[in-house]
Amino acid sequence: MSVSNSDLIAALGDELHQALVARRTIAPLSGRGHGLTIEHAYRIQERMLSHRIAAGQKVVGKKVGATSAAVQNLLKVDQPDFGLLLSDMIYNEGETIPMSRLIQPKAEGEIAFMLKRDLRGPGVTMADVIAATECVMPCFEIVDSRIDDWKIGIVDTVADNASCGVFALGGTARDPKKVDLELCGMVLERNGDVAATGAGAAALGHPASAVAWLANTLGRLGIPLLAGEVILSGSLATLVSVSAGDHLRVSIGGLGECSVRFT
Repeated sequence: MSVSNSDLIAALGDELHQALVARRTIAPLSGRGHGLTIEHAYRIQERMLSHRIAAGQKVVGKKVGATSAAVQNLLKVDQPDFGLLLSDMIYNEGETIPMSRLIQPKAEGEIAFMLKRDLRGPGVTMADVIAATECVMPCFEIVDSRIDDWKIGIVDTVADNASCGVFALGGTARDPKKVDLELCGMVLERNGDVAATGAGAAALGHPASAVAWLANTLGRLGIPLLAGEVILSGSLATLVSVSAGDHLRVSIGGLGECSVRFT
């Protein structure tokens, strides 16, 4: 497929958006014989999101996906990816998330970075990330796939906005200089039982390294991370499936807790 084939890019982006709105899944894009590359996939993602942005949603941040070995192995992908966070994706600590807006959700325990200064790659270091961060906090990303049965490759998840669904931020903000972000332990509980454990190092060796990767990757495309944005730095353990009625709680050493319910 030619990179200039904008009609196919538009059609696939529209198909993913329609699947999101209708809460249904579609066949993997990677198995349709189009010869899609990651470059194509990001253009499809842009098209998919353009509908929501045109409808009034604002970009409030960005996310790094597939940072941990556990998630890469589960999803059979071999590199990180990124997506955009929109204003209608945000939930706060303790809020209830309706299953009616999700399709096949899974939860990830993560560390969120709130930026006080822009980060413009390439050349962004971990130290730059820490210096540009107002605070960090525990969070849940609820990933969701518009692809049948999560049968995704890297092209599929990238095109589908890095499989982003919604996210919930914990209520406690911490100074990143006062937390050991590499060694902090995470415990994710579902209905009182431990469902996953991990540590900050699972996110590309250090959560700030994941944010630096994002800043540098986007920087090569001329896209900055902006002051005021929230950056989700990637899962610290494997994905945890959720259903209506579930109560999830994540606790991260030195950062505190975040909890959500699903109805």
